[in-house]
Amino acid sequence: MARLTAEAPFIHPDCQITGSTLGAYVEIGAGSRVANSVLGDYSYCDRSCDIANAQIGKFANIASFVRIGASDHPMEKASLHHFLYRSASYWEDAQDDADWFARRAGRTARIGHDTWVGHGAVIKPEVTIGHGAVVASCAVVTKDVAPYTIVGGNTAQVIRRRYPKAVAEQMMALAWWDWDHEALRAALPDFRQLRAEEFLEKYA
Repeated sequence: MARLTAEAPFIHPDCQITGSTLGAYVEIGAGSRVANSVLGDYSYCDRSCDIANAQIGKFANIASFVRIGASDHPMEKASLHHFLYRSASYWEDAQDDADWFARRAGRTARIGHDTWVGHGAVIKPEVTIGHGAVVASCAVVTKDVAPYTIVGGNTAQVIRRRYPKAVAEQMMALAWWDWDHEALRAALPDFRQLRAEEFLEKYA
């Protein structure tokens, strides 16, 4: 695995990054596309992800082949096809539909801190995934997911809570994801060894 740095994200080959901001210690897997998005510090995506119009917090774990902000087609129109809004690709005298693209870009998907999005999952525009939540592999998420909740299926449904509600609330109040790099290193043995409740007893 590459040594990650605060100075620049580690971007693997064949990626397309446009209009996006990548935080410290961020890694983008090979063949991924990231457009009009923000990835917070320490977040990463694995191979062949497609992320658009997304606000992603810190320490997000995004597995391969995930799609976040999956775009829609104009179902209320006479046609679904690209020619409606990518018109310049089809006719020399036609312009692309700037309003359509502006509306699409404004439909932001939001992924919280310390989240895990499993392989092949799809998260639709305007969905919020709460801090600490887990999205199972191949899930299709069309509605908001509460913090520290595990969801799966098509369409995604709650499987169970990751932590009891009181523990989840304490963890969000602790907000360890805002600790600096040195503090994280100092606490690394406890991150590795302690259960969440024990960690909170020591640090909350």
